[in-house]
Amino acid sequence: MTVAELNQVLAVGALVLLVAVVAVRVATRIGMPSLLLYLGLGVLIGGDVLGVTFDNAELTQTLSYAALILILTEGGISTNWQQIKPAVPAAAVLSTIGVGVSVGVIAVATRWVLDVDWATAILMGAIVSSTDAAAVFSVLRSLPLPKRLTGLLEAESGFNDAPVVILVATFAHQGTHIWYHVVGEIVLELAIGAAIGLAIGKIGSWGLRHIALPASGLYPIAVITLSVLAYATGALAHGSGFLSCYLAALVLGNSALPHKAATRGFAEGVGWIAQIGLFVLLGLLVTPHELGNAIVPALLIGTVLLLLARPLSVVVSTSPFKVPWREQVILSWAGLRGAVPIVLATIPIVEGVPEAERLFNVTFVLVIVFTIVQGPTLPWIARKVGFGGRPESEDLGVESAPLDKLRAHLLSVSVPVGSRIHGVEVGELRLPKGAAVTLVVRDGESFVPVTTTVLQRGDDLLVVTTEGVQGATERRLRAVSRGGKLAGWLGFRGAE
Repeated sequence: MTVAELNQVLAVGALVLLVAVVAVRVATRIGMPSLLLYLGLGVLIGGDVLGVTFDNAELTQTLSYAALILILTEGGISTNWQQIKPAVPAAAVLSTIGVGVSVGVIAVATRWVLDVDWATAILMGAIVSSTDAAAVFSVLRSLPLPKRLTGLLEAESGFNDAPVVILVATFAHQGTHIWYHVVGEIVLELAIGAAIGLAIGKIGSWGLRHIALPASGLYPIAVITLSVLAYATGALAHGSGFLSCYLAALVLGNSALPHKAATRGFAEGVGWIAQIGLFVLLGLLVTPHELGNAIVPALLIGTVLLLLARPLSVVVSTSPFKVPWREQVILSWAGLRGAVPIVLATIPIVEGVPEAERLFNVTFVLVIVFTIVQGPTLPWIARKVGFGGRPESEDLGVESAPLDKLRAHLLSVSVPVGSRIHGVEVGELRLPKGAAVTLVVRDGESFVPVTTTVLQRGDDLLVVTTEGVQGATERRLRAVSRGGKLAGWLGFRGAE
């Protein structure tokens, strides 16, 4: 590539990125996942409209895997462990047994609709059975749902990519597939991936807490690099690299790392770039004039997925955990598909599976149509089953920055709406010895507080702690945020 060609690519790429950023605002206003606009942008640039020809499925698959690694990393870093912890058992069942139920139902529907053999039908079921975290949460962020429900959806979206990737890769290879061999392989790969991801996350978080880096900007890079390392190690060890990546990022994102808020912001930006690039690339790969024959099969299979396969998988997976029927309705309707099914549909093309192009076109149309159906109607469904009012309050935001020469830490604390720190005096925080609130920023003005200063929602606090009491100080602040000044007596311990 010459310098002139590079300049052209950079100009077009920057323009596409700017349009995509503006599209986020448009999508938010109409309650539509932005992935549709990105896919549309890719189709617009493609050969049928503006004439950019791109049909390299193998390159698309490779770049898509790289983008999914970054998207899963951002998802893990941004996930609040305390919020999803109660939902992990149900999410694990939903992302494994629930996926199996969905694959089986869709396989039956696909065999009838497309008149293909059972291996191809199961392949189609595996392709469309994974929900997409980016699509789900672009719609869920503004809905007043209980944290246990959003936690379940978030955990499921993070977990279910791994088993379906294994399943699609298995059935994309021609040959005889014995069911218990397939199940055993999935279990083994998930176990290897989970072990490696948790190990790298734990070792990485310990290292970042004990090795002071010379610049704050290096911490986000280190966290992203550790997550990518977890994926690569898991994949090389014949485990699930995607699960390894997500769990490593989850551990790192929920550890008491320096410059935590900056790391989360950096990961979010990287995740957005990965999403935009991924969806535009997938839009480029599709050939619009070939989609006509896929419309009716996509509508039939998608209807079975939405009204039968997904609800049945939710009921089977969550009923043992006594999940109320209202939440089961939301779980069923909020199972949006996004980039993952379209990426998975490129695997059969690369492997030369018969009917692969047909499966890709059906998957593409299915994702587009049913995202349009589910996204805007989800708030209406939520109101109909009784989820209304205000969203639950956010957790207390605490960011730590080390002061190596002073053997101390600076804690930047933001008091959110709903926090019970509101109305508490500084002296009533009863912070550990060696910790003090040194500055309060309120309505854009800063002042040094005294023990009788009453804190308010929206305040930003600067707390200085010695090295030995940093953790105890953070736990105390979180406890007061949840339980008020009597948090210790009321049983609020402030575990992160």
